[in-house]
Amino acid sequence: MARECEICGKKPVTGNNVSHAHNKTRRRWLPNLQRVRVATSTGNSKRMRVCTRCLRSGAVTKPLVKSV
Repeated sequence: MARECEICGKKPVTGNNVSHAHNKTRRRWLPNLQRVRVATSTGNSKRMRVCTRCLRSGAVTKPLVKSV
């Protein structure tokens, strides 16, 4: 699934746009996903699609930057 957080599994949700005349059309709310590098348990890093709530809460550990 392309639009899914790989940490918490957050996906798009559906609902209706409702006009003043009470006409209803279907719509989707997409999660705010960011492609970030994530540090793995083996010390490597890989790219993941993660929602901003997981980033803010600290569920994702970013890899250390190597200085030259």
